[in-house]
Amino acid sequence: MSLAIAVEQPEPDGSGADDTPRYTIGEVVARTGLTAHTLRWYERIGLLEHPARSHSGQRRFSDRDLEWLVFLGKLRLTAMPVADMVRYADLRREGEHTAAARQELLMEHRDEVRQRIADLQATLLIIDHKIALYAERQQS
Repeated sequence: MSLAIAVEQPEPDGSGADDTPRYTIGEVVARTGLTAHTLRWYERIGLLEHPARSHSGQRRFSDRDLEWLVFLGKLRLTAMPVADMVRYADLRREGEHTAAARQELLMEHRDEVRQRIADLQATLLIIDHKIALYAERQQS
């Protein structure tokens, strides 16, 4: 599944992504790059709701599950602590009345991400300066 921007889908209400369980854990691994172990761990710690099961007991994931996993991947990419991700997932499950709390959690995380980006940009300037020094030495 290719999503340019991962956004949280509304709570299940018949709109948005399809809730039809169709993908095996192997298919989700192939689509998301996550391991089966990680998917089971996400389920165990509450990041991922227990997926539907086939008649033989195999996990079956929906498009909505895949979109949620993409969103979680973006949060991990920004180094959101797992505890905060679990808190967000818990709030999401509680329903729309938690929207303000979810927004606040994301706004705080955004501030942390912006600070890390600024720190990295400052560090990159130092690295660029060092590279320029080495280049000057080699030309001399």
